[in-house]
Amino acid sequence: MRLMLTASFVATLLAAPLISVAQEAPIKVKVFVGAMFEIGKNTGDRAGEFQHWYERYWMKDTKEVTVRGALNPVYCNADGVCGSVLGMGKVSSSASVQAIMLNPRFDFSQAYFVISGVAGTPPQRGTIGEVSWGTWVLDYDLGHRWAPEENTPGAPTFMPRKGYETLRRFELNPQLVAWAMKLSSDTPLKDSDSARAYRTRYPDAAARRAPFVGTGTHMTGDTFFHGPGMSAQAQYIAKLYGADDYVITEMEAAAITLVIKRLQGSDRVMSLRGAVNFDQGNPKETTLQHLDPAPGETAGGFAETVENVELVGSRVVDHIVANWQRWQAGVPPLKP
Repeated sequence: MRLMLTASFVATLLAAPLISVAQEAPIKVKVFVGAMFEIGKNTGDRAGEFQHWYERYWMKDTKEVTVRGALNPVYCNADGVCGSVLGMGKVSSSASVQAIMLNPRFDFSQAYFVISGVAGTPPQRGTIGEVSWGTWVLDYDLGHRWAPEENTPGAPTFMPRKGYETLRRFELNPQLVAWAMKLSSDTPLKDSDSARAYRTRYPDAAARRAPFVGTGTHMTGDTFFHGPGMSAQAQYIAKLYGADDYVITEMEAAAITLVIKRLQGSDRVMSLRGAVNFDQGNPKETTLQHLDPAPGETAGGFAETVENVELVGSRVVDHIVANWQRWQAGVPPLKP
């Protein structure tokens, strides 16, 4: 009897590490998609930024992981595509990303990141329904600002603050941006009658365009800035920092990129945004009228834009996963 107990005890000890290892093996993440908000549920109702991603990658094949410190669960499928709703604004979204990346349930050592959401665009550069891959992500907030009436008329009212050089500007991997455009630039995009009608209020050729896939600088700020003056200031900051033209205003990408860069480097980060509004009113309305439009006077195309973002982004995600042997060690060379 004593011998039998000893043998059983030894067998248990030998089996325990195997069970523990199996339970603790981290999920190997190939691509992580971070959205900022969802309107209701992840599926079956009006879609926000996450729903189309969820329905494509996690509705049928998913592992749901609750992460302490993250706003929402992380969903992963068997192909190594994971995603989560991170929260709006720099603080909430970056806090979620840091909690997720530091959680031992995941292995992000070779992961690519898609920062995905809706945004605004200047009518001189973009249009409702367009989808943009960021070439640069810049922090709009870090610096000194003062009231226009306290300045020389027409002069900039912004000055960068010394000491934040590595926090306020990030050039995203040009080779990865080129790959994204190669894989997605010809994606057929959705449009709506309401968006078409809204575009006609603007005289700018870019604003009147049908939805397209493009590139440029994404400006990250917690402030929903509006008006031609603030838009011009964003463009001024982009040029001041040596970046491409400012084409997208959003609230999270620079902060999320900073977290990823500190933890493992930023050469696998993609910023993907769809424009659902212009950053200023048309010449016949004031900025306040643009901010608080009358019923029926808002820009259309939201539903189409959130779908466009996923249609464009999934082409890149699917390609990376299907060709993982080429992509896992880094962005492969792009042949002409």
